[in-house]
Amino acid sequence: MKERILTNWSFTRALYLILGSIVIVQSVISREWIGIAFGGYFAAMGLFALGCAAGNCYGGSCETKKSSSLSEQEVEFEEIHSK
Repeated sequence: MKERILTNWSFTRALYLILGSIVIVQSVISREWIGIAFGGYFAAMGLFALGCAAGNCYGGSCETKKSSSLSEQEVEFEEIHSK
C-alpha cells in the first residue's frame, strides 16, 4: 500500500487528489455533508491510484495487463465445417 501511494504520480492523479480535497473542504465549510463523500471518492482515486487516476480507463493501459506474467503465445485455430 505504501508503494502504491508513493510511486507513479502523474498530473492526472495529482489533479484528482487536489480537486477531491477542495470539494471536501468546500463541503465542510458550506455544511453539505454529501459533498464529503463525493470529494472523498475523487481524493481516494488520486491518493491510492484507483480507476481513471491511475490511467486505467482508456487505451488498454490497464495495470493488470502490463504486469501480467504470462507471455504472449501463438494460437492455432482449426476450422470446423458443418455437414
